[in-house]
Amino acid sequence: MHLGEILIGRGVLPAASVHAALDRQRREGGRLGDNLVALGLISPEHLASLMTSVAWLTPALPLTLRDTGIVPGKALNLMLKFMLRESLETVADLSAAMKLPPQAVRELMDDAVTRKLVQPLGTTSVGFFADLRFALSREGQAAAADAFAETMYLGPAPVSLAAFQAQVKRQTINDELLGADQLRGGLDGLMISERSIRKLLPAINAGRTMLLFGPPGNGKTTVATRIAALFEQVVYIPYAVEIAGQIMRVFDQGLHQPVISEADAAALAGREGGIQRETFDARWVACRRPFAIAGGELTLEMLDLQYDADLKFYEAPLHVKALNGVLLIDDFGRQRVKPAELLNRWIGPMENRVEYLKLHTGKSFSLPFDQLLVFSTNMDPRNLMDGAFLRRIPYKIKLSAPDTQEYRRIFDAEAAAHGVTLTDDVFAFIVNTLAVRSEFGLACFQPKFICAQVAEICRSFGVAPVLTRQLAVDALANLYVDIESEDGARLSSAAESRYAESAIAAQ
Repeated sequence: MHLGEILIGRGVLPAASVHAALDRQRREGGRLGDNLVALGLISPEHLASLMTSVAWLTPALPLTLRDTGIVPGKALNLMLKFMLRESLETVADLSAAMKLPPQAVRELMDDAVTRKLVQPLGTTSVGFFADLRFALSREGQAAAADAFAETMYLGPAPVSLAAFQAQVKRQTINDELLGADQLRGGLDGLMISERSIRKLLPAINAGRTMLLFGPPGNGKTTVATRIAALFEQVVYIPYAVEIAGQIMRVFDQGLHQPVISEADAAALAGREGGIQRETFDARWVACRRPFAIAGGELTLEMLDLQYDADLKFYEAPLHVKALNGVLLIDDFGRQRVKPAELLNRWIGPMENRVEYLKLHTGKSFSLPFDQLLVFSTNMDPRNLMDGAFLRRIPYKIKLSAPDTQEYRRIFDAEAAAHGVTLTDDVFAFIVNTLAVRSEFGLACFQPKFICAQVAEICRSFGVAPVLTRQLAVDALANLYVDIESEDGARLSSAAESRYAESAIAAQ
């Protein structure tokens, strides 16, 4: 991770501006920041402020093996495994694979030579640079095999537990305060009342635990997803963490979103080669604040460290991967674990902001429980937890069903988006069917479903996309199976002529 990547990732400057500064740096020398100032792309004051923030939040480049915080024997074993499995021969290649600075890898290589685990083979040239090649000796091959027997982990060097704990605290979600206008903009298009905004904003900024509840289909999951997308600060996720000699893998490509694409990173690397640059610890990935969702599949076992007995290393549980971000427990109450058991498991972390985990060796360790934990449910909260648990969830926001005016605004927007014509009498018929003649009630998701169904029916039968009563009944029958059976023959009398009638009405 270099300064250019951080500037692009944080949205401070576009990639083109950073590339222009790198081109000048090649010609004129100096630091990247100085060249940005010289080109007028950033002010000296802004650069100074930015560098202070970078120095505070970004893991510093370790200059020596000791600075990495890794037990030397574990780092040596990792290097030997790369040499055996990946046939890496040079300090430069090993440095790139292990995400360690060349000086630290040279220390490991010198130690390996002294122990007669490796032997030099000669030099290899890459461009203007020459690098010494090394190969495993017979003793080195045996040592690498023993290292694989201990753990099959083969990836970037882990960071220490202490470094991980400190970094989580340093980039706490509480430090990123959202404004009311920012929240309104993020929820644009959703029917969220000002009263809900007033309740949501302090809940988000507190970074504690929030309960979203209310009737189904009114945007609880969507609201949580939109909230997660509002956070802008960069956080640093380690590839792996070493804990009492064990490895816990944390970075998850399916969950964590790097702030800079691989293409931009490769372009920057190609421009930065061989020049003076601000470099940071590559064992961490600069990412957006994570957003994780756990639904009905959640079990208590999933909240523990996941040890792979064959690979002999751990996978961090979902809530650890979500640290410094947002964790949504969706459809709370429908998990495979009982609500009370899940709340019992998290009652300590929710109150004390500390999570305790245990290795299979019996060793326990702690991590800051720093995340916005959101429970979302369409059940009555009083049926899910008692008063003692409810008191421990400091923010409870009910997202109610829309009233008729709100429902019409949603319907008009969806009808326009799907190219469907909606008349007042058909709208009144739908409202009457859902809210008066049945117990389904109005919900924010219904207009999109109905309009999409009608658009597809009309496209299939080659008729104008006009929402008629019969087409509305057909769509509602796909949404709620009881609609058509309740209406009986009066609303769906002749199934074979339904689409002919709708075609005539549409024309």
